[in-house]
Amino acid sequence: MKPLWTPPPARISQAQITEFSRFAENRAAGLKLPDYQALYQWSVEDSSAFWRAVWDFCDVVGSPGSERVLINAEQMPGAQWFPDAQLNFAENLLARRDESTAIVSLLENGSRRTLSYCELYLQVAALAAALRELGLEPGDRVAGFMPNVPETVVAMLAASSIGAVWTSCSPDFGFQGVMDRFGQAGPKVLFAADGYYYNGKAHDSLGRLGEIAGNIDSLEQVVVVPLLSDQPEIGGIERAVLWLDLLEEHTACEQIEFTRLPFNHPLYILYSSGTTGVPKCIVHGAGGTLLQHLKEHRLQCDLRAGDVFFYFTTCGWMMWNWLVSGLASGATLLLYDGSPFANEGQLLLDAIDRERITVFGTSAKFIAALEKAGLKPRESHSLGSLRTILSTGSPLAHESFEYVYRDFKQDVCLSSIAGGTDIISCFVGGCPTLPVYSGEIQCRGLGMAVDFWDDSGQPVLSEKGELVCTQPFPSMPIGFWNDDDGSKYHNAYFAQYNNVWCHGDYGELTEHGGVIIHGRSDAVLNPGGVRIGTAEIYRQVEKLDEVVESIVIGQDWQDDVRVILFVVLREGVELDDELSACIKQTIRENTTPRHVPAKVIAVSDIPRTLSGKIVELAVRNVVHGQPVKNTDALANPEALELYRNLHALRS
Repeated sequence: MKPLWTPPPARISQAQITEFSRFAENRAAGLKLPDYQALYQWSVEDSSAFWRAVWDFCDVVGSPGSERVLINAEQMPGAQWFPDAQLNFAENLLARRDESTAIVSLLENGSRRTLSYCELYLQVAALAAALRELGLEPGDRVAGFMPNVPETVVAMLAASSIGAVWTSCSPDFGFQGVMDRFGQAGPKVLFAADGYYYNGKAHDSLGRLGEIAGNIDSLEQVVVVPLLSDQPEIGGIERAVLWLDLLEEHTACEQIEFTRLPFNHPLYILYSSGTTGVPKCIVHGAGGTLLQHLKEHRLQCDLRAGDVFFYFTTCGWMMWNWLVSGLASGATLLLYDGSPFANEGQLLLDAIDRERITVFGTSAKFIAALEKAGLKPRESHSLGSLRTILSTGSPLAHESFEYVYRDFKQDVCLSSIAGGTDIISCFVGGCPTLPVYSGEIQCRGLGMAVDFWDDSGQPVLSEKGELVCTQPFPSMPIGFWNDDDGSKYHNAYFAQYNNVWCHGDYGELTEHGGVIIHGRSDAVLNPGGVRIGTAEIYRQVEKLDEVVESIVIGQDWQDDVRVILFVVLREGVELDDELSACIKQTIRENTTPRHVPAKVIAVSDIPRTLSGKIVELAVRNVVHGQPVKNTDALANPEALELYRNLHALRS
């Protein structure tokens, strides 16, 4: 198997990960790190030395304290990193204070704004002073019901400069979805825009905001950010003030009083998808988040000052938190709010050239959609600035890898990455000095002791198994909110294997040291007792021009499980016997007879979470007549009705 891309020698020699390897070698007599595999082995075998080297190499602002890096290393959960350290997250993201561009903000309607690092610092200074005047203290919660715009970044940084805990939802969440999240976190201050743009329309948020503000007892202040109107009507919203009115009294404040706090001081509350019940509130610490993001950005993505860093995300997905940390590397963040498919996908492609994007982050779905639409960006765009493409959200198919190198750009590092909200980062991902193989994530992340275990709990190579992490790492959650005895946290990740993190992904480690993710463990199909990852079927089905997208589940049937495939077809295409047979034959020829669905059923829509992930378990529950506990976690809950009481599934 030949690689699709091999990094040229100049890129390898100039990469920060190469510089880091020399840096680490110079700190320890006899240490030799000639390649990524050697660096990876050292990072998990001497994790304390590795993470302290990351701290120093990345010039973390703060004090690491004593020489103690990790205590209770044998406990998971229970291990503690940098127990004597003091730092402030916002201080690290605002270390650069010159006139270089910190943020470029684009909206779907064509609006464009910029903020320099100096301007960003001054806005955070004014807002932080206003929040202190409101009585905000370390540990208080601050929430954002916000689109992906500069004010959201400013609000998060202002809150974290004080030591408050930031939590956010995107404005497409319904009332109950917001209450299921913020109602648990109990914020003191809520930031919200008056609306947002999506799919060519302006969507007003003030009605829901009034209802939300009236139902969160802990709220003391609501701050409304004008986006649709210069002077939104906020009279009906309790305790509301406009953004500029709050800031104008403090514009003379030019210094931020950063509160340095322990390494594990809470920084963010993120939320599980919530499709199986009320979302879990996952609390992440400031030090672990910062250190992990610096490692991933600078070493695994080669992000640096002067880069323009984009990731398509909303403020309800952990990739927003990951993107914003790019400020700590001195990069320019490109924020975009709107549909990724605006102007038939051309809007974001145009932005690559116009804004000189160097690191472009997107989803597997976006790349597949471009290919389905027949777009060839290398023919329509220059893409000269583009150095790295990142993909996450779902497994990236072999065909999408090949499409990128055939029709997007040949000299680019295509890094599929995978991790999750649970760790606010990645277990497996990219490396600028490694080749790219079709269908494979390049490597396990540095410092992440990742393996794949079979049913007996033994590590396997080139075989499918459960993704586990056998050692602690800094960005493990510090716990769940309102989980005083830690039982919810323990049951979420450590119930299956004692003292080992079980992530819930089903995949394999390849002979190249790469990784293939086959889907979520809880969505794995089990016909005849054979475990099948759903991604294996999606890859084959979505090759077909007639199929736009698909979702596959296992239906309990006659004391076994049968595979049921639902397909959304291209406009004008009907699912007849010939197309159904073609779909089955394509799956059979490229996988095994076990993968072939017993039924292929056409549907008009596929239910998704608000971050765009398909919900196999929710569809499975509907098919089996079981309740879906939290439809407010879905972007299109009405789509579930398409799967209820289907006559085709009764025989």
